[in-house]
Amino acid sequence: MTERSATGKPDIEKPAEGPILSTVHDPSPDYHRPPLQIPPEARARLCRRMSTLYGRAGAEAWMPEMERVLRVYYAHKPLRLIEAERAFVPEERFTEKDMILITYGDIVRSEYEPPIRTLSRLLGRYLKAINTLHVLPFFPYSSDRGFSILDFETVDPRLGTWEDFEKLDDRYRLMFDGVFNHVSAKSRWFQEFRDGNPQFRDVFISYGSKDELTPAQRSRITRPRTSDILTRFQTLDGPVYVWTTFSPDQVDLNFREPRVLLKIVELLLLYVRRGADLIRLDAVTYLWSEPGTSCASLKETHEIVKLFRDVLDLVAPYVALVTETNVPHEENVSYFGNGRDEAHMVYNFALPPLVLHTFYTEDATLLTRWAAGLHPPSRTTHFFHFLDSHDGIGLMGARGILREEEIEALIRRAREHGGFVSYKTARDGTEVPYEINITWFSALNREDAGEEMDLQIRRLVASRNIQLILQGVPGFYLLGLIGKRNDVKAVEASGSHRDINRTVLDARLLEEAFGDPASKVNRIREVFVHGMIRARHRAFHPNGPQKVLGLDRRVFAVLRTSPEGDERVLALVNVTSGPCTLSVSLGDCGLPEEDRWSDLITGKVRRAEGGDLLLDLEPYGVLWLKPEGSDPVRP
Repeated sequence: MTERSATGKPDIEKPAEGPILSTVHDPSPDYHRPPLQIPPEARARLCRRMSTLYGRAGAEAWMPEMERVLRVYYAHKPLRLIEAERAFVPEERFTEKDMILITYGDIVRSEYEPPIRTLSRLLGRYLKAINTLHVLPFFPYSSDRGFSILDFETVDPRLGTWEDFEKLDDRYRLMFDGVFNHVSAKSRWFQEFRDGNPQFRDVFISYGSKDELTPAQRSRITRPRTSDILTRFQTLDGPVYVWTTFSPDQVDLNFREPRVLLKIVELLLLYVRRGADLIRLDAVTYLWSEPGTSCASLKETHEIVKLFRDVLDLVAPYVALVTETNVPHEENVSYFGNGRDEAHMVYNFALPPLVLHTFYTEDATLLTRWAAGLHPPSRTTHFFHFLDSHDGIGLMGARGILREEEIEALIRRAREHGGFVSYKTARDGTEVPYEINITWFSALNREDAGEEMDLQIRRLVASRNIQLILQGVPGFYLLGLIGKRNDVKAVEASGSHRDINRTVLDARLLEEAFGDPASKVNRIREVFVHGMIRARHRAFHPNGPQKVLGLDRRVFAVLRTSPEGDERVLALVNVTSGPCTLSVSLGDCGLPEEDRWSDLITGKVRRAEGGDLLLDLEPYGVLWLKPEGSDPVRP
């Protein structure tokens, strides 16, 4: 099996004390070495994608430019990386060692250094279990906390520099955001459009009158907002109405124009050159807009994602494509394609509301039933298991899994915990709940409940364990990871519900909390202890099979097995506030009928009698049990 570095990047022959292989490319292209040779089958595949989008004539007209973009990229690619790729095993792209941290680049601030350097320093000192870092959009922006981008190619100088990201790349795999749906209304691109530059005339979707988008067409559009789909702008040639899916400051790009697609491919590869090992396609659901359709998850959108995959497979096969689509589960998993031709990893949007429902009802029955059918389509595709994000807790992924009254109960309970609800416009014109805006700690723990802090922390750690034991890759939003409560004052100040979970942290105060053994932050770090244990056991490999066991409604239980079949771990989470005793029939669960079982977390030995394992779990208790002496521990 190919060796993998601590960051999951492909290793090359190097001294043991040598640096981790950087994926940052050469700043200047090398035109002296042989240029990229595109295999005929790869070229034919790209041409088919372009034909689907723009017709055969359009594909033939624009394929030379596509090839030029790919050849320019390849000229920047360092030989060391080309050599390393020869040993790359796609099935080992992600392993049991992977834990992803999601954060804004400036969420931790110090008066003495740029925010990116502060973040890097604190992670290296206190959160060493993390090996992959997802820095949310770090480009200059005009609104939406980074998602209304002014310039796709530069780092916001308030955060740091590209050189700071290169230093991060030496220690972590990096996930960059591809916010390719739209651009800021204050960007240079849109200013060129308003100036009447013919090169930018078709870069955006515009109308001379808002009535050109008919009521029948409007009624079919699915989108995650309640604002008008068209925004009026004054231009050199008079007023126009421009397509704005998300907000008046976020102007949609027109992918029906081939030049837009080619520019985005160029940006995609720029991010790879700058060290991106994963690229998250933000809200990719709405990439292609077509009046008269739902404008969501259209076949053209899937074709573009597949084209991005083809490009990466050809010139940067180690880079993973990640789709972020807050839509019902069946639509969400469609972005896996056939398991070989679309996203490598899909955000598991159904998981957060289902876990919250489980802890609110103290009943794992529904989560168990749903998770039992959760299987990625191939050994190179994986679910990204997260519970909270900078936006909140999306509800769309649970539709069709939770009943409507269960979703309403979820919303009602979250509001009692101090949360807010954001809405979207349904096809019938009504407003429906889209996401709950709340921190994960506050979602689980009502501030006025009078509970002991120990119980609240145990509840949080138990919920995080579900992320760690499910087959896939776990990811944690920094504020949720350290147990931040709702920032209601930020919402009152800005009027934006999402600011409830975007608090900026003082680096000095955070370091003091990490240094205090009794602090809430430090006690929550038990999650990282579990993460480090997980990293030593191949049973938690994303390609290791899982069997979800319906042992008891109070317990979520999963049997994990290593890809080689030589290691098994029985993981159990008590989802209730009371103690739980249960008897596990080893034979019925397909487990080895061993007498002694070790808890990987505590080291305590549990004994089986007559083929039954009698277990006691404390309130929100967690057990990771392995038959004693049967498997080696991986270094």
